[in-house]
Amino acid sequence: MTQRTENSDAGPSGGFLAEIKDAVTTRAALLVLGVLALQLAFITSYIGAFHHPEPSEIPIAVAAPVEQLTDRTVQQLDALPGKPLDARAAADKAAATEQIQNRDVDGALIVNPAGTTDELLVASGAGASLSQALTEVVGLVEKAQGRSLKVTDVAPADKGDARGLSSFYLVIGWCVGGYLCAAILAISAGARPANSARAVIRLGALLLYSIAAGLLGTVIAGPVLDALPGGIMPLWGLGTLVVFAVGAITLAFQGLAGVVGIGLAILLVVVLGNPSAGGAYPYPLLPPFWSAIGPALPPGAGTYAARSISYFQGNGAGGPMLVLAGWAVLGSAVTLACAVFRKGRPGAAVGSGLPDDAPSVPRFAGEGTDAR
Repeated sequence: MTQRTENSDAGPSGGFLAEIKDAVTTRAALLVLGVLALQLAFITSYIGAFHHPEPSEIPIAVAAPVEQLTDRTVQQLDALPGKPLDARAAADKAAATEQIQNRDVDGALIVNPAGTTDELLVASGAGASLSQALTEVVGLVEKAQGRSLKVTDVAPADKGDARGLSSFYLVIGWCVGGYLCAAILAISAGARPANSARAVIRLGALLLYSIAAGLLGTVIAGPVLDALPGGIMPLWGLGTLVVFAVGAITLAFQGLAGVVGIGLAILLVVVLGNPSAGGAYPYPLLPPFWSAIGPALPPGAGTYAARSISYFQGNGAGGPMLVLAGWAVLGSAVTLACAVFRKGRPGAAVGSGLPDDAPSVPRFAGEGTDAR
């Protein structure tokens, strides 16, 4: 007579609710809720920043043969409803062009009192949507006065750089590489750095990756696809700094919050940084909140610097480069500080199901024992 044997593969008793509790841990449920919150924040940030772009205080120079006419035109442009323009006087056309090249203004109106056609200088290399908005606003003013407008692009986007967006996409690619590389370096062995040596090694590996990513990204955007003009060396340096800054921020967040730090890095760089970067819509076209935070975050600083290097001989890139350097230094310092603070207390390997403050599980049977 055969005897019935208990199936060892049967799930835990207690019904379907017990199955759910066994399959989905509390930690996993909380992480899923965090992902949902991050997703909703992503949707809110992008739609909030892009759904209704309006020009706001676009810097524009004004030049006319007579000083009184220049001042009167400046006052007229500044008084437009909604204040779409921030006008300022320039001595002449050459001075106005220099202000554009130095990235002090985004355009210039050259008034010709001897005729009925004025000239608007724009720079599509700073973003096609910005030059189009400027042309539209000034064009309406000129039309209301019975005058026509001639538009001259003094810093045109390269023919391979559709709408001046290649700089933005290049920087976004660098940012993605930065936080993914840092995440992989951290979660491959544990959620948090176990000691200062491991933190230094991770930062060193991140630096090597940043150098390679900066060069390869520049080569692809430049010589390979012919999308961005300018020298390789300046963009390579910028790319290295962008990748390392974002990676260092990610390592710092992981040092502070464990695996949750990856989500915090995505929140900062992707959810907040990308829509405020001035890529599709430069700062004067973004809502106030996004235009305020954009220059202080890596994607915005990187995009502005990349455009400056590509189309404005590097003018205006100094400030954004300092922002990126600040993030790199801060991220590195926090990463090292977290490692020193947690010295001797290694975090549990990500995916082990253990809390972050649990000791690491040895990889080999004899690891951590005295082999005799």
